[in-house]
Amino acid sequence: MIVVYFCSAQWLICKGSLCAQHCLNNLLQGEYFSPVELSSIAQQLDEEERMRMAEGGVQTEEYRTFLQQPSGNMDDSGFFSIQVRHV
Repeated sequence: MIVVYFCSAQWLICKGSLCAQHCLNNLLQGEYFSPVELSSIAQQLDEEERMRMAEGGVQTEEYRTFLQQPSGNMDDSGFFSIQVRHV
């Protein structure tokens, strides 16, 4: 018997709310990723991006502007960037 995993909890209302989590879990056929795990990956990417930006100088206007911006890897709605999904 073939069993297909399908994360159906929110598939009809998944408009930016944890779509990445549902997509990955459906693709991998199991509950492999939680919002907490994806958030952790996003925070790691944020830190790596901050370090790369600092290489150009922490006193630059570009760096200060970067620090004031919210994360591009996740937000409070459950959005996770494509970079988070590729890690």
